[in-house]
Amino acid sequence: MIMNKIRIPHFKNTNQAETVDIPLPEKVKIPMCQHLGMNCEPLVKVGDLVKVGQKIGDTDAFMSTPLHSSVSGKVVEIVDYLPANGRPCKAVVIETDGLQEVCESVKPPEISDRESFIKAVKESGCCGMGGAGFPTHIKLNFDKEKTPIDSLVINGAECEPYITSDYRELIENTDDVYEGVKLVMKYLEIPNAYICIEDNKPEAIKKLTEICKNDENIHIVKLKSSYPQGAEKVIVFSALGKIIKEGELPSSVGAMVMNCTTAGFINRYTKTGMPLVSKRITVDGDIVRTPCNVRVPVGMAVSEVLKFADCNVEIADKLLAGGPMMGMCLYDVDTPVCKTNNALLAFKKNEKQNVMTNCIRCGRCMDACPLNLMPTLLEKAYDTKDVDSLKKLKVNLCMNCGSCSYVCPAKRNLAEKNQLAKALLPRK
Repeated sequence: MIMNKIRIPHFKNTNQAETVDIPLPEKVKIPMCQHLGMNCEPLVKVGDLVKVGQKIGDTDAFMSTPLHSSVSGKVVEIVDYLPANGRPCKAVVIETDGLQEVCESVKPPEISDRESFIKAVKESGCCGMGGAGFPTHIKLNFDKEKTPIDSLVINGAECEPYITSDYRELIENTDDVYEGVKLVMKYLEIPNAYICIEDNKPEAIKKLTEICKNDENIHIVKLKSSYPQGAEKVIVFSALGKIIKEGELPSSVGAMVMNCTTAGFINRYTKTGMPLVSKRITVDGDIVRTPCNVRVPVGMAVSEVLKFADCNVEIADKLLAGGPMMGMCLYDVDTPVCKTNNALLAFKKNEKQNVMTNCIRCGRCMDACPLNLMPTLLEKAYDTKDVDSLKKLKVNLCMNCGSCSYVCPAKRNLAEKNQLAKALLPRK
């Protein structure tokens, strides 16, 4: 099997932009929904004083992670909030006091075995930091007897245009990434790790190769620079030559995929006990005058982050959380930064954008699809609401990489319709 890939402009304008801390905002709004899974419930009330790292949201639900305050200050509101993903939740609004006092509960966790390691990761509030937001502790808590894992695949591909936040993690925190990988291998008893980096990041490859040179169980995999090299199914195939079938997880082929920034954070948490309260974010786009990588407290308004990068948000026609291929459009400039954000992109309106026309049956979308799907037939099946055909055409395999829409000369909304088509299928 060959997984098709496409080449797209990189626009990695911030490759050499070292991460800087953004000035503390006057207030933050921390939504109780920041990952895949159930919403948290606020643990604080209006008038409470909170500190950095203090737990302010949690739930007993299995698929969830706790939430912590990114600032010290006073809770001034608990409001209803509608995030861009359409899942209503509560949000805790905190007025900062400028002191950034650290909560007394913030201390290195006691870890002695697999169970305590997984518990520590859960308490850290860690969820997938590559954008997907899957609670990390659930991924780590696999059944060793039923689904043995022999390969830890570290995703450092970062194949989306513009984004360099993972690259800066590999460059600035090389030791943390390496030690985080070692911790996961140790406590989960995974014998081999594969750190996968695209070949357009030679400095990162050099640094990781050097630090891993005496460890025969950690392998540096140099991937070809193409899109969507960082997608879960694609990177497992590129690193291990194994195919993840429809409806299955990487564990079905003995693999676990983890973002490189997630690995780095896990190591820092075990040393400091500071939970996930800030994110490194790439800020770029054609109306951003100072593209940069910034460390942002969770809950800070997108508009303030963009202003820091010298972007006039009033002329922005499109705001994206994430990359231009798979990122989510934001409907409000004051949307708060969440734990899963890795980039903010701002663009002005493209007056020359082509209008959608009829399909010319050129077949480019099928050639581009990394999973060998047939986007034109999927579009037709969706338009006619033909559920049986959608099943036969394997629409659930689509990972929404956007390659089909990108190459389409007729500017058809192929990737978008695939996601709408999934909603037509009956849930199991």
